Parts: sequence; C-alpha cells; structure tokens
Amino acid sequence: MNLLSVGDLGPDQLAGVIDLAARVKADPGSVADTLKGRSIGLFFMKQSVRTWVSCDVAAMELGLHSVSIRNEEVGLGKREPPEDVGRVLERYLDLLALRVFDHTDLTRLAGQVRIPVVNLLSDREHPCQAIGDLQTIAERRPLRGTVLTYVGDGNNVANSLVLAAAMAGIEVRVASPPGYEPMPEALAMAAEHGPVSVTSDPRQAVAGADVVYTDVWTSMGQEDEALDRQRAFAGFQVDTELFELASADAFFMHCLPAHRGEEVTADMLEHPRSVVFDQAENRKHSFKAILLHLLG
Repeated sequence: MNLLSVGDLGPDQLAGVIDLAARVKADPGSVADTLKGRSIGLFFMKQSVRTWVSCDVAAMELGLHSVSIRNEEVGLGKREPPEDVGRVLERYLDLLALRVFDHTDLTRLAGQVRIPVVNLLSDREHPCQAIGDLQTIAERRPLRGTVLTYVGDGNNVANSLVLAAAMAGIEVRVASPPGYEPMPEALAMAAEHGPVSVTSDPRQAVAGADVVYTDVWTSMGQEDEALDRQRAFAGFQVDTELFELASADAFFMHCLPAHRGEEVTADMLEHPRSVVFDQAENRKHSFKAILLHLLG
C-alpha cells in the first residue's frame, strides 16, 4: 500500500492511523524498536526541517535504519528516470518516502515498485501533514462535528487537509481569492464525505469556526509570483480581529514555516490558543503511526 494521497486511506483506516498516533505519543515505549532490522529511505528534492527531522527521529525510535537521500546525488528525472530510481532503491529499502516538486514523479516511481511509497510533499498533496493535523485537533475535541476553516492559498497542504478533514467527519470551510481555491478534485472527493464550502469572504468562513488554519501564500517554487500573490491575498491575513469571529474556544493552526506579517500576524502565532508547535511535534508521532500502518 502507498500513501501518495490522503485518499489512499479509507475513512476507517484514517481513523485507525490517528488513533494509533495518539497511542504512540502517550506510550512511545510500547512501539520502541518494533521495526528493528528494516530500512527506509527519506528522499528530498525540496528543503525541509519538520518533515526531515520528524521522519528521521520517528524511524530511529521504531528501530528502523533511515537513509537520507539528497537529489543532488540522484538527479531524479534528469540523471535517471523515476522508474529506474525506484526499482534500484526497492532492492535496498523496505519503504521509500519522497518530498518532490512534481507529483507525477511519485506516481511514476510508485507504479514500478513493490515497497510502500509515501508522499512527504508534492505539488498536489501533503498527506502526512494532514494526518498530524487531525491528530492535533483530536487531542482537543472530537473530530466529528468540528468546523474547520482554512483561510488562504488552496495549495498542497489545503488539498490534503480538506480531504482528510471531510473523511473524519469535520465540516470544512475554505476562504480563498478567486483562482486560488484547492484543486477541484480534492474538493469533489471531500464533498463525498461531508459538507465542504468555498467562499472568497474570510470573515464569513471564520464566523463560529472551531479551528482556523492558514498557510503561506507563496510556496517553494512560486517565488516569482510573490508580489502578485500578496496583492491577490490582501484581506486574507489571519490576525486577532479575524480570529475573534471564531468560536470562543477555537484554536489556530499553521503547518509552518510561517511568513509573519503576510498570511498571519506574529501575535496570532503566539496567541494562547495557537497550537502550531504542537502540530510540529505531532508530525513525529503521526509518522510513526504511518510507518507502523504500512510496515507493521
């Protein structure tokens, strides 16, 4: 089984992984060294802090041997096609997790190998982030019946979050400028599981929400669009005034890194109900659960 998209998990499997992540976090010793003697590859074409370190430590604490693979040595798609890279690495590894620019590289590689392939971020989705996010929400309130509002760019994080949240019984609201909404496919798949609404009015979307989530307006590889995006997203910044429209016990989420003063204000990141660093921690626990689900 692969995890290229949150949709690769059914609702029951997703719930099981989130529950397992909570149990692993509460009692890490119960799974220590359970995958000893096996190896995984962590392949990075893009910069990473949280994903790289959380995945590496998660693997180590499960007893796995983790191999960090940099694209400078591989040249995926240039020096060697994804299919050949995958067919070589599967001879050495039990699982391969990749952070890439082009989601097509993942599908091409995964189509040629028999080991599990995990998407650590592509231009379409960031499923591991979404699973960690749902774990973070579940620590504070039941997932089913929660209202989550995502404000900002309908990027890879948003695509996975919208789908995962809907699969978990969360009502999803998205506020994005016209033309910057999540992928139609992600919205359509999410709508099969529960209520999903899209608007260009952040205040309407945030009103009464239980969770308010945002991400950067300009992702890696979009630097040339930064000025145009800043103009398009004027009025979509999450600040304390916007956040106060949410429910009285709402909390704020951001997958990081954050561009303070753009998509979010500094005081909002440091707000007493900001859980952004809990999200970052849960990337480790949720990746352990993903590894156990795929290899256990």
